[in-house]
Amino acid sequence: MAASKPATVDVYIAGLPPEHLPWLMQLRHTIQQTAPDAEEGIFWSMPGYRWNGPLVYFAAYKHHAGFYPGPDAIAAFAEELSAFQTSKGAIQFPYGCELPLELIKCMVQYRMQQNLEKQAGKKKRNL
Repeated sequence: MAASKPATVDVYIAGLPPEHLPWLMQLRHTIQQTAPDAEEGIFWSMPGYRWNGPLVYFAAYKHHAGFYPGPDAIAAFAEELSAFQTSKGAIQFPYGCELPLELIKCMVQYRMQQNLEKQAGKKKRNL
């Protein structure tokens, strides 16, 4: 929704319609609480987090907030996500619905575990 590529997540959020802010701020806060050491930045013109590799991303759209935990997380939590529109790597959380914050935390933790396992596998190959 932002007209130009924002330099920071704060700038991205500041450019959003005020009625969307509660959802995006909740989403951001939940990710930051769950992965406090993750690097926050703008990646592919949307807010994202990296922790031992790409972690999760989110974006604001006209009618929903998009959350991007990757295809493995969406497959792993398919049953819990059945109430939401999903695609291979994205989840749509409509504005006005209550965000499933515990589920979001679980998906971030899942992605963190994946990144640790991937990093451990790389270290084994380098020995």
